[in-house]
Amino acid sequence: MNTSYIKLLSASLLLALASVGAQAQELKIGYVNRDRMISEATLFKAADAKLKAEAARRDKELKELDVKLKAAEERLEKESPTLSDLERARRQRELVQQDREYQQKRRAFQEDIAQRQQEEVAILYDRAAKVVKQIQESEKYDLILNQDGVVFASQRIDITEKVIKALNAQVGK
Repeated sequence: MNTSYIKLLSASLLLALASVGAQAQELKIGYVNRDRMISEATLFKAADAKLKAEAARRDKELKELDVKLKAAEERLEKESPTLSDLERARRQRELVQQDREYQQKRRAFQEDIAQRQQEEVAILYDRAAKVVKQIQESEKYDLILNQDGVVFASQRIDITEKVIKALNAQVGK
C-alpha cells in the first residue's frame, strides 16, 4: 500500500475515533501545511539564502576548475599532432588526474551541501515544532495534522488504552 494513503487513512481513522470519543465535547483540530510553511516562512527563506551564499564560493571555484580542465583538454587536442608520443601520454595522464581531482571535489561539495541542508532543515523543523506546541497549548488544540499525519494528539482523544484492553481481551478467543 502507498504510504501516503496509509497516513491519510490513519489520520481519517483517528479523526473518526476522536469525534466518537469526544462525543459532546468540542474537538479543536488544526493543520500545518509544511510545504507552504517552507516556502513562505521568513526563517526558511533566510536559511535557504544562507545556504546558497555558503555554496556560491565553492561552486564558483568548481566552475573555474571545470573551465581550466576543458581548456587544457582542448589545448592537448589541438597540440596533439605536434607532440611526441611520450609527451602526449604524459599530458593525457595529467588531464586524467586533474579530472579525477575535479570529480572528487565536486562530489565532496555536493555531499557537504546536502549535509548542511539537512542540518538547517532539522534546526528549522525543531523551531517549527516548538511553535506548533506553543500554539497547541495556548489555543487548546486536540489534534494537529500535517501532510505526514498526526503532529499532536491530546490525551483527551487518545483511545490507545481502550484498544489495548480490547485486544488483550481477545487473547485466547
